[in-house]
Amino acid sequence: MEKIIDRFLRYISFDTSSNPDSQTQPSTNKQFFLLDKLREELEGMGLEDVTLDQYGYLMASIPSNIGGAEGEDIPAIGFIAHVDTSPDASGANIKPNIIENYDGKDIVLNKERNMVLKVSEFPELAGYKGQTIITADGTTLLGADDKAGVAEIMSAVEYMVTHPEFRHGEIKIGFTPDEEIGRGVDRFDVERFGAKYAYTMDGGAIGELEYENFNAASAAVRIQGRNIHPGYAKDKMLNAILIGSELNDMLPVWQRPEHTEGYDGFIHIIKFAGVVEEATINYIIRDHDMELFEKKKRMLEECAAFINGKYGDGVATVEIKDQYYNMKKEVEPHYRIIEIAVKAMEEAGIRPEIKPIRGGTDGARLSFMGLPCPNIFAGGHNFHGKYEYVPVQSMEKATEVILNIIKNFTLK
Repeated sequence: MEKIIDRFLRYISFDTSSNPDSQTQPSTNKQFFLLDKLREELEGMGLEDVTLDQYGYLMASIPSNIGGAEGEDIPAIGFIAHVDTSPDASGANIKPNIIENYDGKDIVLNKERNMVLKVSEFPELAGYKGQTIITADGTTLLGADDKAGVAEIMSAVEYMVTHPEFRHGEIKIGFTPDEEIGRGVDRFDVERFGAKYAYTMDGGAIGELEYENFNAASAAVRIQGRNIHPGYAKDKMLNAILIGSELNDMLPVWQRPEHTEGYDGFIHIIKFAGVVEEATINYIIRDHDMELFEKKKRMLEECAAFINGKYGDGVATVEIKDQYYNMKKEVEPHYRIIEIAVKAMEEAGIRPEIKPIRGGTDGARLSFMGLPCPNIFAGGHNFHGKYEYVPVQSMEKATEVILNIIKNFTLK
């Protein structure tokens, strides 16, 4: 068995950042380099039906080793992770820092840049004292989101093929592209995948188990200004930068992500670009409650309507696109898959923490496509940025949980 740390370090050496401005799928061709490597590894382990299609979906099967009527009663179970990393920070030339027997104190990521993982700012760090922690060097993200999940699934696959005495039903493996930009399952063929239930290995800290997520939308606000020579601009100029700032200031401060937690939703400004003549503001809108989700979208439209009433029709236009919805109503009718995951964690000595995802996963959309798909921890922290880290022991435990889930589906 290859050590999971070695597997993980190999996977993060691939730059797989996705690109929201690309119209292709995958959004970046470089994702194929890791996908093709994973294909080779799966084939090398003897898996059946290993396919990598033109859209970047890698699928494989492990046939059941339980015969007769008993085997027929065991549903096919899938495990899914995404290979892309967030475009919010560079995923190229990652230089991992491996801290063995972590002392529970601050971790210097990059002395020259004065980047430090401080326990005072990230108190959960102290809980990993004595473990092995992997960080990047303060210039890139690490890629634990979701290459930790990829490594955990691959380690579980290797265990099954090297331990034929381990009883299991039919197992389906899926690796997807472009999850970070909301397109991870745009062309995912649920029927071809062939699982009745699945789990995404894409959560955060050890113990997380999630079957609720945000309802999500993106919004683009365009401000049409009017540029006049500033020496003669009185009562004529419409400065799109200032008008856009005015619109943003109308949104409630307490609904910004830095002031929310738990089931709180938010309206998050992610980009503001413009000049006097015109400006564009991009937002993401999130809420677990559908009624509050719709209210947030209306609020943004009402702010634009106010701007138009003040400055003239057409000064502000809003385009809102729904991205995904809360999977709770699709997963809850199949609550046994949650109970099995809880049991699997408890058997691994982990205290399950069932909580809502303050984000989304491929599993959210897959659940609405007919594949109930809760989310399990991959072990990492501080995703999408240069302070990302993952404890090795959390990845090892995640692999154990996968195997326990598979075992528990064989039990009556």
